[in-house]
Amino acid sequence: MTTDKNEIEKAVAKSLLRIKAVFLSPEKPFTWASGIKSPIYCDNRLILSDPEARKIVEEAIAATIAREYPEAESLMGTSTAGIAHAAIAAWILDKPMGYVRGSAKDHGRNNRIEGRLEPGTKVVVVEDLISTAGSCIDVVEALREAGAEVLGVVSIFTYGMKKGLDRLAAAEVKNVSLSNLDTLLEVAVEEGYVSPTSKDAIRTFRDNPSDESWIKLI
Repeated sequence: MTTDKNEIEKAVAKSLLRIKAVFLSPEKPFTWASGIKSPIYCDNRLILSDPEARKIVEEAIAATIAREYPEAESLMGTSTAGIAHAAIAAWILDKPMGYVRGSAKDHGRNNRIEGRLEPGTKVVVVEDLISTAGSCIDVVEALREAGAEVLGVVSIFTYGMKKGLDRLAAAEVKNVSLSNLDTLLEVAVEEGYVSPTSKDAIRTFRDNPSDESWIKLI
């Protein structure tokens, strides 16, 4: 796997589109739990079911960590989607790993952080998707409270929503995504998944998800 950021972005975007881990449907939008209509749906769990995509993504995670966070001593996956990706990347890099639960266990040692984590350990968080970034920041804060030095996050995909970007900046969290919506849309147009008009509509949605004016652009 190349270590070049632009090449990784395109290779991962192609894989996500091929296996429909990121599915674009501007003509028949999805409805989120909030009621918002969305022309895009993301399920990165599908990566684990496709050996070719899995190889590309896991090698890209490892290459990105090596490039962006060379001081990393341990990887921590987000629960549950980031756990498998953190484990595979840690195996490639020959580093320890663990994961952070959504909440502490209510039995045993009441752990929220699973795996050995010594205070001062330089950690990289592995996340599957960054949208509004709330859950990712929660994991970073839990690790900081435990004494870890969180170097940053590597995520598989990001929508690049302003709310997420602002939250990450406010929490002083660096995120590097393997791919992003802008790159994915360029690849989607090149390979015939969507039209240029649909690409513009999806970008309009990303920039203001609660405004359904993007639908009129289709």
